[in-house]
Amino acid sequence: MTISKYTKVAIRAAYASGLLIKRSVGKISNVSYKGRDNIVTNVDRSSEELIIKMILRAFPDHSILSEESSPIDSGSRYRWVIDPIDGTTNFAHAFPFFCVSIALEESGKIILGVVYDPMRDEIFIAGQGRGATLNGKKIKVSRVDKLSNGFLATGFSYGITRKDRNIMHFSKLLVKTQAIRRAGSAALDLCYVACGRFDGFWEMNLHPWDSAAASLIVREAKGVVTKFDGKSYSHYDKNILATNGRIHSQMVKVLS
Repeated sequence: MTISKYTKVAIRAAYASGLLIKRSVGKISNVSYKGRDNIVTNVDRSSEELIIKMILRAFPDHSILSEESSPIDSGSRYRWVIDPIDGTTNFAHAFPFFCVSIALEESGKIILGVVYDPMRDEIFIAGQGRGATLNGKKIKVSRVDKLSNGFLATGFSYGITRKDRNIMHFSKLLVKTQAIRRAGSAALDLCYVACGRFDGFWEMNLHPWDSAAASLIVREAKGVVTKFDGKSYSHYDKNILATNGRIHSQMVKVLS
């Protein structure tokens, strides 16, 4: 098996689930809650079922880690990490900023990332050591080198309180940057760093499926991804800092 075969399956699954999601905007039949604020819809589950079915049809011995299902552990060194809809709250309100995120691990390390935005028909793809693309064209991070000129993004976890640390980070960075956006999809925010639309992104309390694919896309677009203190980042870490590299140390100084 070559990386290109994995990529083809991931792309097909992303497009198929993306079409399902796009056709379902404004037509949700069921909404439930995982906690006070964290919602899940019937479309999340349908999208996830479709992706898992397509992957296991092609690679029946692979493992699966996905947001809405119990893990499938086959003992394989390959594991797919899936977010069927990253930005479910946006989707539930027909706010058009959400995506499908599919990543492939080999022995715990991400080697493939695919993120598809069905509303804009934009697909971000990266393979380890192969660079990153947006709709087939190579992408790179921005060249902004001063935090004061930085256009940043962040997100807030569910169940936020007035004592949440990210409110403090937000306040500090708001007065040190050009602007900050909070759009509601960590995977898309990271992809926007990769293609230069944002200069940096940080968030707390993430899950592996939130950043697995997109963190590789940032790295392959020549960006830098670490924890808040600048140390090595894994998609199993809770807190992420991703930048164009040029403002990274400046953001570490604020966040740590």
